[in-house]
Amino acid sequence: MIPLSWYLILAAALFGIGLFGVLVRRNAVAILLGVELMLNAVNINLVAFWRYGDVTLMAGQVFAIIVFAVAAAEVSVGLALVISVYRRRNTVVADELDLLKW
Repeated sequence: MIPLSWYLILAAALFGIGLFGVLVRRNAVAILLGVELMLNAVNINLVAFWRYGDVTLMAGQVFAIIVFAVAAAEVSVGLALVISVYRRRNTVVADELDLLKW
């Protein structure tokens, strides 16, 4: 049986990679991918704690499914916004997206 600490280390590494991608990348699609990596790290934690806790309660799996649904909504809305901005400005570089500034 794999210890809980291994899952937590994997999730922390995945979250760190996602956070690095969000903070360093300039491309809006790459930023969305970093957010998805962080959400997947959260799912690993939820399922790992469910598995090593009370397995009769399905709370960890239910929360993981909710996170999957939120991630799917975030991707669909985020990509729609990126496509809309690209059609208007011909760029997806996050530094150049200042549509709300006057």
